[in-house]
Amino acid sequence: MAAKPLILITNDDSIQAKGIANLVEAMRPLGDLLVVAPDKPQSGMGHAITINHPLRLKKVSVFEGIESYTCSGTPVDCVKLAIYEIIKGRPTLLVSGINHGSNAATNVLYSGTMSAAVEGAIEGIPSIGFSLLDHHSEADFEAAAHYAREIAQRALSEGIQKGVCLNVNIPKGRPETIQGVKICRQGRAFWEDSFDKRTDPFGVDYFWLTGDFNSTDKGEDTDMWALENNYISVVPTQFDMTAHHLISSLNEWEF
Repeated sequence: MAAKPLILITNDDSIQAKGIANLVEAMRPLGDLLVVAPDKPQSGMGHAITINHPLRLKKVSVFEGIESYTCSGTPVDCVKLAIYEIIKGRPTLLVSGINHGSNAATNVLYSGTMSAAVEGAIEGIPSIGFSLLDHHSEADFEAAAHYAREIAQRALSEGIQKGVCLNVNIPKGRPETIQGVKICRQGRAFWEDSFDKRTDPFGVDYFWLTGDFNSTDKGEDTDMWALENNYISVVPTQFDMTAHHLISSLNEWEF
């Protein structure tokens, strides 16, 4: 009898988040599960790793019948500890999320959820990051969990090319409102940053980062278009950030 696939589950919203609980339940029928997730929210950490203080790993009983750990570090720390200290090998599949909020377009660069998936890709593990476009603590994850299972099942059966992970974003709403799944490119949309400047009781200024997320990309093949039209977006994402098309022209520079 063939061994069940081992599925590593992590996130950036912490092990207490509703999103990871829904992802765990979605993955239960697909294999043996291992959860390693941050012990506190780590949103916006990107691909950060912890190098200046110790990491704490604690076994916890959060999900019935599933081996689970909290990590004091970032989502990428969670992946590294899972591979090198807990499994001492590589899982069959890594899934990250389900994130509270969009990781479409350039949000992917800041996302701890997606950085965990990218780390999996770096390690040669088929990896997927899932995000729901709803920040509310009581968000409805039914559609997201359903499609997370379908996409993960397909990844297990078909595989994902090495060096690539999938960035999956799900629109807010009931399952019946989802129009389908679209394979997309990453849209060109950017944050126009601003800071809310305040003063503490001691007269010292402090700042809250804020801003508006704007897109000038009108292409109908982007993740932004898909989500605005109630499609689930799937963007194949790679960690190779080389601008290959510029190599030949840069070689013409004289030094």
